[in-house]
Amino acid sequence: MRKVQLELVKPGDKVARPVFQDNGNILLGEGVELNERYIDRLLQIGIDFLYIEDGATVDIIPEETIRDETRKKSVGIIYDTMNAFKNEDLSKNKTIAPDIGRSFRAVFGSIMQDLSTRPNVLVNLSSIHSMEGYLFQHSFNVAVLAGIMGIAKGFNRYQLEELGIGALLFDIGMTKLPASMLTHKGRYSAEQLSLLHKHPMDGFQILRKYHDISIVSAHCALQHHERYNGSGYPRGLKKDEIHIYAQIVGLADTYDALVSPRPHRKRYTTSEAIEFLFAAGGTFFDLELIKLFCSHISIYPVSTTLLLSTGQTVVVTSNTDLAVHRPRVRVIKEADGKAPHSPYEIELKNELHITIVKEL
Repeated sequence: MRKVQLELVKPGDKVARPVFQDNGNILLGEGVELNERYIDRLLQIGIDFLYIEDGATVDIIPEETIRDETRKKSVGIIYDTMNAFKNEDLSKNKTIAPDIGRSFRAVFGSIMQDLSTRPNVLVNLSSIHSMEGYLFQHSFNVAVLAGIMGIAKGFNRYQLEELGIGALLFDIGMTKLPASMLTHKGRYSAEQLSLLHKHPMDGFQILRKYHDISIVSAHCALQHHERYNGSGYPRGLKKDEIHIYAQIVGLADTYDALVSPRPHRKRYTTSEAIEFLFAAGGTFFDLELIKLFCSHISIYPVSTTLLLSTGQTVVVTSNTDLAVHRPRVRVIKEADGKAPHSPYEIELKNELHITIVKEL
């Protein structure tokens, strides 16, 4: 299979990896043959790339960091919980999500179980989901990234659980915003920015009321928009004044937001997002934390389609942590636009005269 931009997908192409709805259920399953109506609908809901079946890459199967069934179940719980808080005024003063601590402890336990079976895999969280599902899928992705960081930092089981629950629920304050703000295009007004800047405190106030959620987990909600140089909000904290859990969640939040399509912009490529993070070292985030984070990210995940400086179109077949920016690739189209007579691959770390121009 190979990952391609939706604008390059044609009727008759078959889906090789599922597309998810906002509640974690599958919108388009593996093997579905695309037609014009499907493609138009995907464009409408903000899908910008797909994994498709391809004869030249049938043996290229990216190893996902997290299983689809774990994602589906976990996002479903996040979806139900966040919607319960959105509809708080309809609950007639009943306790909302009374088992929230236990539920999210189980969710993060499933994530950690998947991570424990793939300890050396460079992270690839290229799940495909609609923009409407961004809040729920984003919370899940941030928890996965935070879990990987916690393992890399050597946190014990209790610390990992505190971090994980905080990461899963860090954006729960967003449920207090008007729904229109989550899909808003363009710049926010001063009034909208004022509302947006309240969501960390709103999230903290929600979580601190639950006796089975640690207060430091709740601080992931409160501090995830604080920045290393004091330019963040709501309190303008600096450096070690920001809890390490919140530093990790803030970094994971920024990265996943960059590589996700948003109503006001296209997604960044993984390499662009990593460049952004390194540029933010020492200002928005601790540089050493950025280095640790980026050492676990797959810059060019397996099955990514690339254009080389030679004019050739290639698909990534494997990565190595010794040269994450120079993957092994298979040529599927020569510079003249024709397919090669027989498949062959290039080890880019050995061909330093060849550069990667862009992702396709």
